[in-house]
Amino acid sequence: MRLLFTALLSLLLVSVHGHATQLLDYRLLDSISRPADHFTQGLFYDGERWLESSGRYGQSWLAEYTDPGANPVRRKWLASNRFAEGLAVYGDRLYLLTYLSGELQVYKRENFTLEKTLEYAGEGWGLTTDGKQLIMSNGSDRLTFRNPETFEVTRSLQVTGGGERWSRLNELEYINGLVWANIWQDPRIIAIDPENGSVKGVINLEALLKDSLQGKRDVDAVANGIAWDQARNGLWVTGKYWPKLYLIRPDGLGF
Repeated sequence: MRLLFTALLSLLLVSVHGHATQLLDYRLLDSISRPADHFTQGLFYDGERWLESSGRYGQSWLAEYTDPGANPVRRKWLASNRFAEGLAVYGDRLYLLTYLSGELQVYKRENFTLEKTLEYAGEGWGLTTDGKQLIMSNGSDRLTFRNPETFEVTRSLQVTGGGERWSRLNELEYINGLVWANIWQDPRIIAIDPENGSVKGVINLEALLKDSLQGKRDVDAVANGIAWDQARNGLWVTGKYWPKLYLIRPDGLGF
């Protein structure tokens, strides 16, 4: 019976384009406690330091820290009319989206000095880079690829597969040729092929959400935040107002 169920599930997770989608288990490698007041939007880890953006009007900031449980090495507070969203590191610059302002803020990574702002149409949600272009989500089912100097759109991609119609794509992280994405108000993260938009894998973080909230119910405490730990070959994941970061290693897709 179990084998039959697995076979049926595998059939259901094949998109209309014929691309197979894996339902992935994962191993929990580590966890780190931290303050539970982060409205996490963007998350990045280079092996030594963390970079994070936290949202909400009047409370938005960009921070760098070495210990997630300690005070930041530096923090930049945004204007009260700016809502911080996705964050990407490209070269020696930090790129920070704002939710409804249509403004991309570009900072020097070394000291958080604001270099310039660039405009875009629509909402800003998640942001990452493949090392050549910036990749952005806007809460829909599409990813846009953008020039790092001008933020002009170079191409757009619809995300499909897994027998579902995807939307509300949020925080993004590019890892080994795939774009990993949180989905707002959904405990799952998905791995997207940036060439054709097909969903290659799905991970359900429901167990980590329950562990982090310890039975509490908070509509805002959704899974959000993905950072690659290259040295340990895993994903650091967290959520808004979660008091923990979790290091997981997916069972598949190159991990």
